[in-house]
Amino acid sequence: MEMHELTCIQCPMGCPLTVSVDGDKVTVSGNTCPRGEVYGKKEITAPTRTVTSTVAVEGGELPRVSVKTATDIPKDKIFAVMDAIRAAKVKAPVLIGDVLIKNAAGSGVDVIATKTVEKA
Repeated sequence: MEMHELTCIQCPMGCPLTVSVDGDKVTVSGNTCPRGEVYGKKEITAPTRTVTSTVAVEGGELPRVSVKTATDIPKDKIFAVMDAIRAAKVKAPVLIGDVLIKNAAGSGVDVIATKTVEKA
C-alpha cells in the first residue's frame, strides 16, 4: 500500500490529507469536506493544473497580454504548453476571452486571453 501526504487546496482550510493507494482502491482521510476527497483522489490518479502566463502582443498598448488555459491540463503537459505560450505572438487588438492558442501542445485545451489589449 502506498501512502501520500497532501495539503488540500480546494478551499482556505488547507486540510492535511492522507491518500492511501492499494491497487485500484484510493482512500482519502483528513478532509473536512467532500471537495478534499475529490481533490486527493484526482491529485494521485490524474493530476491537472491551470496554467497562467503572458503572450507577446505586436502593436498593442501593452507589450504582453495575460493568458490562461481554458481548463486544467494534465500536469505532465505544463512544460510543453509553456513552450507554446513562449513561442506565441499575437497582433493587437486582443479581447478578453479570445482564443490565442488552439489545442496548446496537443493538450486538447486552448489558451485564452484574460485581459483586453487595444492597439497602440
